[in-house]
Amino acid sequence: MSETRTEIEKARRLVVKAGSSSLTTPQGTIDGDRIDALVDVLAARRAAGTEIVFVSSGAIAAGLGPLGLARRPSDLATQQAAASVGQGLLFARYTASFARYGLTVGQVLLTADDMMRRSHHRNAQRTLAQLLALGVVPIVNENDTVATDEIRFGDNDRLAALVAHLTRADAVVLLSDVDALYTGDPRKPGARRVDEVRTPADLAGIELGRSGRVGTGGMVTKVEAARIAGLPVVLTDAASAARALAGEPVGTLFHPQTARLRSGRHLWLAHATTGHGRVLLDAGAVEAVVQRGKSLLPAGVTGVQGDFAAGDPVDLCGADGRVVARGLVNYDAAEIPDLMGRSTRWLARELGPEYEREIIHRDQLVILT
Repeated sequence: MSETRTEIEKARRLVVKAGSSSLTTPQGTIDGDRIDALVDVLAARRAAGTEIVFVSSGAIAAGLGPLGLARRPSDLATQQAAASVGQGLLFARYTASFARYGLTVGQVLLTADDMMRRSHHRNAQRTLAQLLALGVVPIVNENDTVATDEIRFGDNDRLAALVAHLTRADAVVLLSDVDALYTGDPRKPGARRVDEVRTPADLAGIELGRSGRVGTGGMVTKVEAARIAGLPVVLTDAASAARALAGEPVGTLFHPQTARLRSGRHLWLAHATTGHGRVLLDAGAVEAVVQRGKSLLPAGVTGVQGDFAAGDPVDLCGADGRVVARGLVNYDAAEIPDLMGRSTRWLARELGPEYEREIIHRDQLVILT
């Protein structure tokens, strides 16, 4: 067994994500036997001393049957209605199933907005930490009843990776309806299973499939989740959950490909926000910010795009338009054109001491290249 699988076996805190197809019948109703089987595995690992954070899809899928819908609806309003019906049914089933082992569960519903707003982000972090401290098993899902963008193209794979950061987990296990990553469609001849992914080169030539019958994710989102997590991630099917949590070599193991961001603020900037606008940099400023870890000063700014306010996250772009960093800006978009190309000393002398500050301080920057 490889060293990283041993780390999964010995992890003190695990994030486990289950997709919709792992929890429901082909008709879209909750599959009680599947849920109980999965809870059996999670409860056993919990009894062994590991803290479990469970990210569960399935709210929309669980609502299809009660609403008489044959398939996942395409319009947002019906998706939200299905989630409203299904979320309560899903959580009630989990509550009963975990109760068989004397375990209390807590529901945590998040939206992309919760992850993008810094105060909400910190609140979610505190709530999850307190639930774990109280011995509760948090069950996390996207709040699909009010979600917009993520309900159209999002998924819980990325959410699981972000929750792993929020809870400082040691590893992530993604449970899908496919037992591993393959070089192509596993139903077709010639598709080869990928046991481990160590570098981006290991993904070259691999066809990343799209979603199944009731879910929104696909292999693309799982690979992206592994990149975001920055820690060991195992992808396999629900039938292999017990072996995966035991550290056995099942499914596909994604090794961390980049250093894990230590700062919660940097994680939030890199993976939970989108730029509200763009600040264009000259070559010297790009080099100073990216290579030397410096703050962005007005002298290196060549242009502004978009409408943003002081405190908003903005993307920093080189002359070629490529985004190189993201940070929390100290000025409104309308203020920056009058500051461009000027030194902070000149600005302080001509406009007042309040202008002797960076466009973005280095502590509020994260490099994206």
